[in-house]
Amino acid sequence: MEFINPSNAPKAVGPYSIAVKSNGFVFVSGQLPIVVETGELIKGDIKRATEVIIKNMENILKEAGSSLDKLVKVNVYIRDMSKFSEFNEIYEKLLNGHKPARAVVEVSNLPKDSDIEIEAVAEV
Repeated sequence: MEFINPSNAPKAVGPYSIAVKSNGFVFVSGQLPIVVETGELIKGDIKRATEVIIKNMENILKEAGSSLDKLVKVNVYIRDMSKFSEFNEIYEKLLNGHKPARAVVEVSNLPKDSDIEIEAVAEV
């Protein structure tokens, strides 16, 4: 087992690793839309928030020896399901035709009062 904590991704907001590589997979913890360079949390713009999360996730996967096209399962937690189509538009564009298994769940609250959080599992 290897703990992945890349410098080009947001730091964990609690006692956990950003990702764990084990048995041919990388398990990416829930990612908030935090701009690495500034520490800014993107709020009120689900498209930009999704874009930031997927960019950060791409960096995490790369550090672990994987990539977005090796995603197997994605779980999305969103505070407002009426934003689903906006989220989906950016998600589909950035995954460039790759379609891992996925769940999207509306939740009442997220860490740091975020609008969205995404976690994933990918092959290495």
